[in-house]
Amino acid sequence: MNPEPLRTALHLATTGLPVLPLRAGKAPFGNCRACAGNACGGRPNMVSSGPCRCPGVCHAWAAATTDPDVIASPAWAGAWRRAVCVAYHPGAAGLTVVDLDNAAAVDWARTTLPTTRTVATTRGEHWIYSGAMQSSNAVRPGTDIKSRMSYTRWLGKGEGFTAPLPPAVRALAVKAPSPLRGIPRPLAVPLTGGQGACPHRSPAYLERGITMAEQRITGASEGVHAAVYRTFLAVLSTHGRCGCLTDVHVGRLFAAAHAKGESVRHCSDAWANARARLGV
Repeated sequence: MNPEPLRTALHLATTGLPVLPLRAGKAPFGNCRACAGNACGGRPNMVSSGPCRCPGVCHAWAAATTDPDVIASPAWAGAWRRAVCVAYHPGAAGLTVVDLDNAAAVDWARTTLPTTRTVATTRGEHWIYSGAMQSSNAVRPGTDIKSRMSYTRWLGKGEGFTAPLPPAVRALAVKAPSPLRGIPRPLAVPLTGGQGACPHRSPAYLERGITMAEQRITGASEGVHAAVYRTFLAVLSTHGRCGCLTDVHVGRLFAAAHAKGESVRHCSDAWANARARLGV
């Protein structure tokens, strides 16, 4: 067993940092046979609880823990024998690490981001902020964000005070929606039985309905996929049988959903499921 990484890990755990060993190449240890391919169900809660009952160092960042009995357990002993360094899960500790991989990225941070605790790395610096967010790689040249569902090497305490996570860092992870493809063609589905002119042909009525639908999707704070489906269902229940909707209207709804993180495939599935439920 390599005593130095283990001692470091046990000390960090007492400070509230969830830790895990890294092997050569600064990579986490691979899953055991029972967990290969996530056959065990994985560890969605970012700790060693949940569907997976494996006591080993499995599921990369999700293995990180502050429990000294787990860290020093026989199940982790083999990993510590081969460990070359210690990593921690920033998001679970309420932290975000801006990983600046070269001098140009460091210069950019010094002129753009609020001063915070910094840790020197082999080629650049880690800027550490208080607050968790989504992780995202290559947010700009030489810059990665490590927080939730990620890990980063422990390289020491660094220098300075830890500042609150600023909006400028959160904004780095927000990607502009990519151009949409595969938007459905117009729903030219007239009322059956010769029931006369469509009652929704008023441009103002239709525009107000689409605008409200966009706002409903944009305002969803959680359960976005469900909110998108319910909105699609509401739009189709009103306009799906009368031929009002065109690909422009549908594209607007898809774009609003895409801006909330929904993929085109999820949008298409939600649209198809709503149509199937209504029979349009």
